Amino acid sequence: MIVGTAGHIDHGKTSLVKRLTGRDTDRLPEEIKRGISIELGYAYVPLPDGSVLGFVDVPGHEKFVHTMVAGATGIDFALLVIAADDGVMPQTDEHLEILQLLGVTAGAIALNKIDAVDGARVDQVRAQIAARVAGTPAERWPLFALSAATGEGVTALWSHLLECAQTQRARASAGHFRLAIDRVFTLAGVGTIVTGTAHAGRVRIGDEVAVLPRGLRARVRSIHAQDRPAQEGAAGQRCALALAGVEKADIERGQWVQAAALANVTDRFDASVRLSSQEDKALANWSSVHLHHGTADAMARIGVLDGERIGPGETRLVSVAVDRPLALCRGDRFVLRDAQARRTLGGGIVLDIAPPRRGKRRPERLEVLAAIRDRSPEQALARWLKVEALPLARLANGWNLTESELPPLLRAVGARVAAGTAFAAGAWSSLRDRLVAAIASVHEREPEMPGVEQNRLRRIVAPALPAEAFGELVEELLAAGRLVRRGAFLADPAHKAELGKSERVLWERIKPLLADRPFEPPRVRDIARDIRIAETEVRNLLKRVARVGEVTLVAHDHFFLTDAVRAMADIAAQLNAERGAARAAEFRDRIGTGRKLAIQILEFFDRVGYTRRVRDDHLIRRANPWRTPDPR
Repeated sequence: MIVGTAGHIDHGKTSLVKRLTGRDTDRLPEEIKRGISIELGYAYVPLPDGSVLGFVDVPGHEKFVHTMVAGATGIDFALLVIAADDGVMPQTDEHLEILQLLGVTAGAIALNKIDAVDGARVDQVRAQIAARVAGTPAERWPLFALSAATGEGVTALWSHLLECAQTQRARASAGHFRLAIDRVFTLAGVGTIVTGTAHAGRVRIGDEVAVLPRGLRARVRSIHAQDRPAQEGAAGQRCALALAGVEKADIERGQWVQAAALANVTDRFDASVRLSSQEDKALANWSSVHLHHGTADAMARIGVLDGERIGPGETRLVSVAVDRPLALCRGDRFVLRDAQARRTLGGGIVLDIAPPRRGKRRPERLEVLAAIRDRSPEQALARWLKVEALPLARLANGWNLTESELPPLLRAVGARVAAGTAFAAGAWSSLRDRLVAAIASVHEREPEMPGVEQNRLRRIVAPALPAEAFGELVEELLAAGRLVRRGAFLADPAHKAELGKSERVLWERIKPLLADRPFEPPRVRDIARDIRIAETEVRNLLKRVARVGEVTLVAHDHFFLTDAVRAMADIAAQLNAERGAARAAEFRDRIGTGRKLAIQILEFFDRVGYTRRVRDDHLIRRANPWRTPDPR
């Protein structure tokens, strides 16, 4: 268990920790000289059951509230210290508010310095404290009247801490490892060491980790967990990690050490924010604030999504833009202070680290954010998938889910996964129906065409859907017999065509002209001139032949025999196998045409989804579709 102190300056937090642990957590010369804490202090006590009780001592001065927030992040138990002579003071109030905002619900109150006052004053301050904590989680915390100076009453507090440590449930170590860095230093013979509280997951000696948001990579050389050498560190422990591959100068408080697989750095996120009831006015839309997250602080602007402002005591959904990237995950807590860092305004919970740039205030989007805030992960994800398909990487990084944790969650909500994207089962079924309906509509408008090119169909049905996911949708419909593939085209199985007798006779006159130069056939106007037939009649005939499937329209008024298209597709595949890609110059040389036509043919392959262009390279995406047997 990790205990964090809280309370006003000079109320005896550090002396009480020393009385409990035997260790003075003030280590800086200035702290010792001035008798006040400036930096975070740490102490550890081995317990009889073999576990370790850790203490984080925080400064009480109003100028060091940002340091207090960094120390309180990740603690399990709060020890609120209030001096009997002063009673409740400004930082007593502010620290208590911060503990609530950080979600710290377990704790105790130490009414210190009872040796300096009489019994009436002790009773008076007891009543003052009771009034202050009423309606907060702290109203359930036991109060111990004691003196850190004389030791009176400390034994009862110690016994309570031991009892709480024994009953404290170990923090779940799900998700990828995350540790908020609060200190960095070097040791001779060891190298760079970072310390902090582990918020999630586990880390082992030898693991590769990332230092974020800098994006540095390092290897864990050794671990101290709860002040003891260990083979691994886990969520809920204070850890010291010796890192190989990074220098002390590259690391600072506020950064995170995380599993290398977790990519969660962002400068924009959606959240739920509560404004303190102690505020006397509302927080205006797009107000500038100090945002404290983990051990970091940054300037931020708060945009209210479900209202115009946030009133005192109100909770609102917001969009947050920070002035520098932070490493965030759903459920992370943060604290907001005013732009001058003079008082605490409120705090919130991270909901979505990759929000949309448009439609942020749509009712369905706000319903998703409310579900993430208020419901179980399964219920929230089910609601989200009803609104949009989710890339698995976005979900895994935003919710800190490992490869083994993601599939059970998807199964629990009945999600359909295609090409790394999750869909609600109903949404996937709807996409299937929309695709089939779109093909029917194109057949009605363009009866002369054999079908619809796959990329064109995706632009009609679901332009935002990744091409790979759309490809799985198509393959599923092909397997079910609801679609057929005719070369580069997708069609309704009932959409068939045959040439009439006169059309067949004319086609037999044209066909040799295309076959004579299969990779560079004449255009419509040239065919019309050679056989002395109107250009319009030739064009219409070739469109009907294309519907039958014997020719393919590759470029404007440029029809190729489908057998020739199949052969050229094989040549593009050969170039990919031999050279890593098909490029215009090499493809031109293989088919023996001019460069302009070679480019048009490769662009056709890109357009129908057979290849994918990356700069000057045309990369094969799937098997030659012109080699797929026609089900007819």
